[in-house]
Amino acid sequence: MLKVLIPTIMMFPMIWLTSAKWLWTTAIAHSLLIASISLTWLTWTSETGWTSTNYYLATDPLSTPLLVLTCWLLPLMILASQNHVNPEPLTRQRMYITLLTSLQTFLIMAFGATEIIMFYVMFEATLIPTLIIITRWGNQAERLNAGTYFLFYTLAGSLPLLVALLLLQQSTGTLSMLVLSYSQPLVLNLWSHKIWWAGCLIAFLVKMPLYGVHLWLPKAHVEAPVAGSMVLAAVLLKLGGYGMMRMMVMLDPLSKELAYPFIILAMWGIIMTGTICLRQTDLKSLIAYSSVSHMGLVAGGILIQTPWGFSGAIILMIAHGLVSSALFCLANTAYERTHSRTMVLARGMQVIFPLTAAWWFIANLANLALPPLPNLMGELMIITTLFNWSPWTILLTGLGTLITAGYSLYMFLMTQRGPTPKHVTELQPFHTREHLLITLHLLPIILLIIKPELMWGWCY
Repeated sequence: MLKVLIPTIMMFPMIWLTSAKWLWTTAIAHSLLIASISLTWLTWTSETGWTSTNYYLATDPLSTPLLVLTCWLLPLMILASQNHVNPEPLTRQRMYITLLTSLQTFLIMAFGATEIIMFYVMFEATLIPTLIIITRWGNQAERLNAGTYFLFYTLAGSLPLLVALLLLQQSTGTLSMLVLSYSQPLVLNLWSHKIWWAGCLIAFLVKMPLYGVHLWLPKAHVEAPVAGSMVLAAVLLKLGGYGMMRMMVMLDPLSKELAYPFIILAMWGIIMTGTICLRQTDLKSLIAYSSVSHMGLVAGGILIQTPWGFSGAIILMIAHGLVSSALFCLANTAYERTHSRTMVLARGMQVIFPLTAAWWFIANLANLALPPLPNLMGELMIITTLFNWSPWTILLTGLGTLITAGYSLYMFLMTQRGPTPKHVTELQPFHTREHLLITLHLLPIILLIIKPELMWGWCY
């Protein structure tokens, strides 16, 4: 754990001491080095599950894929932000990269924490850099409103979790995940225990987000700069899924009866957010709502509490993290040229940028879960689990899959096909940096087809 955490912390002085000329180059090189070191976590040697360097930080097969995703994303965020942050004063450029690095530090400590209270503190700490990135570097004036929504939705969900954790500490005497997994199951039979159960999960359901408490997400995505959208879609939503997986182990007897309304809401959310996507005109908003739809499927898989559901959820989280981040990068490349997120204003791009159209095509096919990509693997595992739980769910999940295919193709056709407007013909060509950025997103997805057990090894 420390082999990644220490180089990440070392990035802070490096960012402020490097000369202006080499700032972006050294930041990308350093973060790529950290990402490369993090890949060593995937070589699994432990038989007990946990591999720890000390009592407070450890990795296990559930947190490892998410930790590697977090580290992989930092160089990509810096690479994507280079164009729109470069014109700013040097101090602000350094501040921007510092915020992205601090976000990675908090996320590594959140996913690597063995104490639940430490996980909670880091879970909350990620709010601060994200909020500053949205409200300071966002594009429109509504960014303050988006920041307020983001902060208050997340905080309102998180406070009951803090109380629930303190009660858990009082009854068990420990909040260490290493100890709790071997302790006696809790006796949960009172009405107050049901409120405690809800307190444990609501913070994570808001973060995922579950349909009904999702309104902060489209706002935050639309107003955030490209790095904000990337980290929000790829990693911060996954904090919710990861937290739920960790907490579900302790909530077992109650979850059987109390999970029903949440599973139904998640299923219904897949349909509703899918139909919202079909009538979007704003490109970033469409990608943001598609995230809500996919995370609804993940929430359903986790709440059912079967090994297949958990495996499917983690595979879909990793695959969705890479694909949605790639889609936000592609949306940003179009926005930087046309200065508009409205899809109708930037049609027929395929004629002018054929390679970019290929990237759009691959990213959209991954988004609609084309075989043999990991997205399909995760979705099929969750849909099978849901069908086993109740055959009626196939109506909702099947319809949701069809709608996903519909809006993914709609997004591709609206941006790449059709008549090319006059103003689009004078746009500047794409840079090698942007092609490299999308390659580094889509290459891991294609490679995971060959070795998917890197994501689901924890089940066996």
